[in-house]
Amino acid sequence: MPRIRTKKTKRAPKGWKHIEDTLMEMTQKMRDVENEPHEGKRKPETVWPIYRLHHERSRYIFNLFYKKKEISRELYEYCLREKWADANLIAKWKKPGYQKLCCLGCIHKGDKNYDSTCICRVPKESLEEDKKIECVTCGCHGCASGD
Repeated sequence: MPRIRTKKTKRAPKGWKHIEDTLMEMTQKMRDVENEPHEGKRKPETVWPIYRLHHERSRYIFNLFYKKKEISRELYEYCLREKWADANLIAKWKKPGYQKLCCLGCIHKGDKNYDSTCICRVPKESLEEDKKIECVTCGCHGCASGD
């Protein structure tokens, strides 16, 4: 979530108006997801939409800066500083093999069985056919870059 703005916050750099509407729309979606009822869902399933929206917002800023080159470095750093995007997740996306990474929890080895990465990081070719892959942490269906 973005930081709460105080009176001392720095003014947004040039180009902020270009992306502000999309980011505010994503923030509204996040609020809607947080407020929707959780009855009938398993405990991890309640946070999966939040992970997806967090990924979507970070990917939007990543694509604008690195792929499309539509925003300036100053605006990109402003978005990272104000927590509009996850800087650690974007840093992983720039490394080979992590281009499609869904969340940092999938590569954190301490939370998984046998101190390994998440099942969604295994390429689909090496798994049995007709086996449904679903990450327990974030609910993704496979984020290995070899897919």
